[in-house]
Amino acid sequence: MITAVIPRRTGPRNEGLLKELLRDPLIRKVIVLDADGGYPLPPRCEALACDDPASGRTWNALLAGVATRYLLYFSPGDVRPDPRAPGRLFAAAEATGAGMVYADYAEIRGETLREHPVNDYQQGSIRDGFDFGPLVLISKAAARRALRKYGEIPSCRWAGWYDLRLKLSTDRELFHLPEHLSVVAEAAAAGADGTTKGGGGHFAYVDPRNRAFQEEMEEKATAHLKRIGAWLAPVFRDVPRSNHPFPLEASVVIPVRNRVRTVADAVKSALAQRTDFPFNVLVVDNHSTDGTTTILADLAGRHPALKHLIPERRDLSIGGCWNEAVFSEACGRYAVQLDSDDLYPGEDVLQRLVDALRRGNCALVVGSYTIVDSNLQEIPPGLIDHREWTDANGRNNALRINGLGAPRAFDTTILRGIGFPNVGYGEDYAVALRLSREYRMGRIYDSIYLCRRWEGNTDAALSVEQANRHDAYKDRLRTIEIRARRRLNGVRGWRS
Repeated sequence: MITAVIPRRTGPRNEGLLKELLRDPLIRKVIVLDADGGYPLPPRCEALACDDPASGRTWNALLAGVATRYLLYFSPGDVRPDPRAPGRLFAAAEATGAGMVYADYAEIRGETLREHPVNDYQQGSIRDGFDFGPLVLISKAAARRALRKYGEIPSCRWAGWYDLRLKLSTDRELFHLPEHLSVVAEAAAAGADGTTKGGGGHFAYVDPRNRAFQEEMEEKATAHLKRIGAWLAPVFRDVPRSNHPFPLEASVVIPVRNRVRTVADAVKSALAQRTDFPFNVLVVDNHSTDGTTTILADLAGRHPALKHLIPERRDLSIGGCWNEAVFSEACGRYAVQLDSDDLYPGEDVLQRLVDALRRGNCALVVGSYTIVDSNLQEIPPGLIDHREWTDANGRNNALRINGLGAPRAFDTTILRGIGFPNVGYGEDYAVALRLSREYRMGRIYDSIYLCRRWEGNTDAALSVEQANRHDAYKDRLRTIEIRARRRLNGVRGWRS
């Protein structure tokens, strides 16, 4: 029924895994991915020379050479499957008719075991870093049918697995079995693609060293969006002229809750801007309890341009605080983002962003930022400039990556027609996706923003469960956007 595929490992643990797999009555043989060849193996095992476990050549060879109904793939690393894992995955595949089945797992560090659940796959789960865990069971018939219908996997270096699972997901379900069926050493929990060198890390997709990797991934994601009717050509609506009277040209918007250590620096960097137009700073103080409110009241008393707003509602997250500012009578024609723990490094940032909005026929302009520590010293990876963005394909590739950059400047009239979701994570991504569906997004590629990485960041030291919630929310945003873009293109039906 099953051919197991494992990367080459050495030592007693590898021999134990082979023996355990071969004892399972469902497993006919084991293929060992061996970059060097010549690795001695027991009966019912064979080596397959490969350049990379995720490459197109590897996956084409696997699908061509496997004679069983299913392929059980192990990601690289120290993966220790539950003895019943093949049977549980097989039963789920047979019952659901899914193109692929994957499961939760556990991580072990020393003597500590930690559960690691993974997310359900949805239509918007097209980011290349989606975590399927270390074990996936693939229906050979579903895979071959997808490749006959949508084309063979290209001979790419890194994106073969990504291309296959996107094609599989077009017509078949990728089914999540919420049971932990393996234990991995924490460093090995890289997911099914095994591409830690190109896909790992919070900012890997903007690291220049990973550019070739990212180009391959973008190419496959773009092909998928075209296949399902969600790709948008680079044709944009003009930004409508607003007849609404604004009190001034621009507002810097700073949502804040309990940032007593950093908010004064942020506000002062905003007030220090030099422009050829009037502006104000709207700080939405979300009922801080740590002294932030006192600092802001003092600054507002000395700086008339600073408006200290305290919402009546107490159920607001960051997005809700943005709405308080954007829909207030004090908001300017353009609304420009500044987080309460970040800074503008120069006095011309606001002028540059507004100039780009004025001349670019853009609903949104996004700058570039530098990662710094709490003392404002640059730390790796340094400049985040999102040079992967292009007018021709940026709004399509935006569905693959997890963010678009900072600072962000908006046309307030258009923004008021959309509003922010009242969430504390992904609110900026939601608005950028929605705006890019119709309007051009402008870019500034040199650093105009300092982004502090410290223990107070909203994405610092997240639990697995919190990280999953964040990822699932962004996947849901992508699902909404894919369906909207399909409708815009005249494609009927909700399924990809």
